[in-house]
Amino acid sequence: MTGQTPIARFRVGQMVSAVWKNNAEVKGRTVTILKASVQRRYKDKDGNWQSSGSFSRNEIPLAIYCLQRAFDKIVELQNTAADSNDNNGCEEIPILD
Repeated sequence: MTGQTPIARFRVGQMVSAVWKNNAEVKGRTVTILKASVQRRYKDKDGNWQSSGSFSRNEIPLAIYCLQRAFDKIVELQNTAADSNDNNGCEEIPILD
């Protein structure tokens, strides 16, 4: 997702997840698609920042934690969008979309 800015970012130590917003055409209408990414940031031997998508045993729980926060944010954003639609006065309690 080069060139874009994430709409949310979650960091624990060197682990970072981000939520991205994209628009796509589906059946003639524009829909918003939310996606998450996760990466481990580190400095190489020359001191330059690098990213990796592979994790050691001890880093996996951090990746899961960051992705869970990203998932929570995506659900929150989708529920906010659904709440802005007309529900004919009926309260809707979303569990999982």
